[in-house]
Amino acid sequence: MDRSWDVIPGDMPGTEWRIPVLRFRGRGNGPPAHLQAALHADELPGVVTIDALCARLRRAEAAGDIRGDITVVPWANPIGLQQQLHGGWQGRYDLDTRVNFNRDFPLLDRPDPALLPGEDAVLLATTRLKNRLLALALQSDIVLDLHCDEVSLLYLYIPTSLWPLMSDLADAMDPGAVLTWDGDGGGAFDEACVVSWLRGGVELAGKAVSTVELRGQADIDAELAERDADGLFRFLAGRGVIAGDPPRRRWSGPVAALDHIEMIRAPVGGAVCFMRAPGDRVEAGDLLATILVRPGEEGGSVPVRAPQAGLVMSRRDHGRTKPGEDMMKLVCGSPSATARSGPLEA
Repeated sequence: MDRSWDVIPGDMPGTEWRIPVLRFRGRGNGPPAHLQAALHADELPGVVTIDALCARLRRAEAAGDIRGDITVVPWANPIGLQQQLHGGWQGRYDLDTRVNFNRDFPLLDRPDPALLPGEDAVLLATTRLKNRLLALALQSDIVLDLHCDEVSLLYLYIPTSLWPLMSDLADAMDPGAVLTWDGDGGGAFDEACVVSWLRGGVELAGKAVSTVELRGQADIDAELAERDADGLFRFLAGRGVIAGDPPRRRWSGPVAALDHIEMIRAPVGGAVCFMRAPGDRVEAGDLLATILVRPGEEGGSVPVRAPQAGLVMSRRDHGRTKPGEDMMKLVCGSPSATARSGPLEA
């Protein structure tokens, strides 16, 4: 394994950011793969999973079992990693531009890093960071971006154009659900990868790109990391990137387009008592949560009910809400009456 540091110049004199890049060189004709974690810098389950996976990759490398080049970026966002506000980590949005770190990646006409702006271009550090991450990924046929939700099942975002071609990733990771998407994703990292393939007329057989949501932010757990690393290793083995056993199970969980996801939004602001947890199945009208608006008064809470039957996939990790704020995600069998175009969340 080789480690190098990609340097991103800062926006002010005397500042710079560094991205650690780990490389495993293939000894065969296997497809190249790129994995990264913590693009949202406060999402750490992917970091511990990458650590567990790299231990397996080092053993495979020592045995001569790495067939395709593998690039791993365990800390993809050093800018967000530094952002704290009064002791709270702020890794989802750039505090300067207020833009989500997983939005506004460039959408290229083909998967060619040469189309990205050169080093002499006048760009903010956040834009340079996104360009560099995309440049690394565009050299691979398999791209996995490891994220997490707040309190959640493991689930996968997979482009509609790659489903069911990527059902082997579901076989390997055993998610609670697979969400398929197409159209405008706000320039998310996975969208930037697949758009370059689609616009460039690239054959999609053998290609893979997914945002892998590794449960919730608090799920920084060695046992879960080992389990998820096993799944990633088996997926890579099944794709011929490394030697090893492919996924064994045949996954049969729910697959839903984004417009089949009910984003349960708060009708009022107040203190939230959740009545359902990720993994629960609910029927239309079931009580999902109550929002306490007038403590101590009769009728001082507002019920929040399921608009249709579905699977609770995730919920917020705090007990407060504002009017209109997302509280839960339900995976449903029918489109949501409140579905909107674009990504589920900003």
